[in-house]
Amino acid sequence: MKRIYDFSRSPSARNYTVADLQALKGSNKKLSMSNPKDAIELQACIDAGIDLLVVWDSQIEKLRRVAPHHFMGVGSTWSQFGRREEILDHAFEMMRKGGDMYYTLRSFEVMEMLAKEGIPVQSHIGLVPTFSHWCGGLRGWGRNADEAMEIYRTLKRMEDAGVFAVEAECIAEEVLEAVNQKTSIVTFSLGSGMAGDVIMSFVADICGEASEEEKPPKHAHAFGNLARLHKQMYAERVTALSEFHSEVMQNKFPYAETNISMHPNEKEKFLEALDRA
Repeated sequence: MKRIYDFSRSPSARNYTVADLQALKGSNKKLSMSNPKDAIELQACIDAGIDLLVVWDSQIEKLRRVAPHHFMGVGSTWSQFGRREEILDHAFEMMRKGGDMYYTLRSFEVMEMLAKEGIPVQSHIGLVPTFSHWCGGLRGWGRNADEAMEIYRTLKRMEDAGVFAVEAECIAEEVLEAVNQKTSIVTFSLGSGMAGDVIMSFVADICGEASEEEKPPKHAHAFGNLARLHKQMYAERVTALSEFHSEVMQNKFPYAETNISMHPNEKEKFLEALDRA
């Protein structure tokens, strides 16, 4: 655990710092990363030993209280803000509230603007779902030499803009392996093989929350089977609700043991007083 001042200038500590992640380059050490959506999932990540966390901006304050010392990324979606000033203001707000890096999909100029203010900037290469219209849908990236070189050029432009880390999503494993040591940017591999400095997967995918009908993506390996439990819980809910409804319709519920009764002899006193009223 490293002693730090966080970006609000409060004394704190972190399991990993920006410098620690940058030091992963060239080493054999891998870190794990996931995206808890609430305090329960966050505590599960902590108890399971997950190294790095990424959360939504609306959660940062609440989840930072649950995990005061975990490295935690936060950011904004591509269409969340229009003006650059809004993005900068949001980034400062997120860092004040406990963020350790700020994710953006916006232009290189926006990335540079944030980096120049000392904000650890994370972006995204390869398959960017927000931009899937541009590439003909959700698919793998870098499967031919021209596209692989475009990934490298994009990575270097991000590096020049001051980007600290990228989510490398659904890139051919050979490509990420080749470019990873040619950049100072820390890579978070999501469906891009072992070459990333950090291996990322979503909580829902790790825990197996998608049903077979939902056809989870290729990179979504389920280490659990919460979908089965969700089905069981749904069936149990329907059974319980149906029984409740049936008992109400038959004038059987509420049961005597669930009701509140007056103290002994108080009913008579009350009725007498009610008659006199």
